[in-house]
Amino acid sequence: MHENEDVKKIVEATTKQEQQELYQKYVKKVTPANNSSRNVARAFWVGGAICVLGQIIQNIIMSMDVEKRDAGLYTTIILVLLSVLFTGFGLYPKMAKYGGAGTIVPITGFANSVAAAAMEYKVQGQVFGIGCFIFSIAGPVILYGIFSSFLLGVVYWLIGLL
Repeated sequence: MHENEDVKKIVEATTKQEQQELYQKYVKKVTPANNSSRNVARAFWVGGAICVLGQIIQNIIMSMDVEKRDAGLYTTIILVLLSVLFTGFGLYPKMAKYGGAGTIVPITGFANSVAAAAMEYKVQGQVFGIGCFIFSIAGPVILYGIFSSFLLGVVYWLIGLL
């Protein structure tokens, strides 16, 4: 039976109970199967691969006589750049579809969310598109981070007064 026919049967059901039963059958039919162990394994190795790449980059930078702290900063910048490039070329969404939560490794996932929002709204122009919506996903994260650090700073200050 075609999906439109299923929906038509649901709408044409004579009783509320029959409608609910047909709807539940339809939902069960169209809901994709979920393989949790496979998803966890994929997330683990994709996220791990991103972290290993970051460690390789940091080791290469440190081999150039750069201090560990500075090498970490350069590594972060390179990972953000790679994430934005992968998003721009359409590779990051494919990787995210395969690796799921593994691609939300903090810095690369954050860069992807900002770049993806900018790309999505670029057709609306620089100001009303990119300017207004670039932080639509990442904005709450930034706001929460700034606000919580402010609150912790106030608590630290108050403890210092005692």
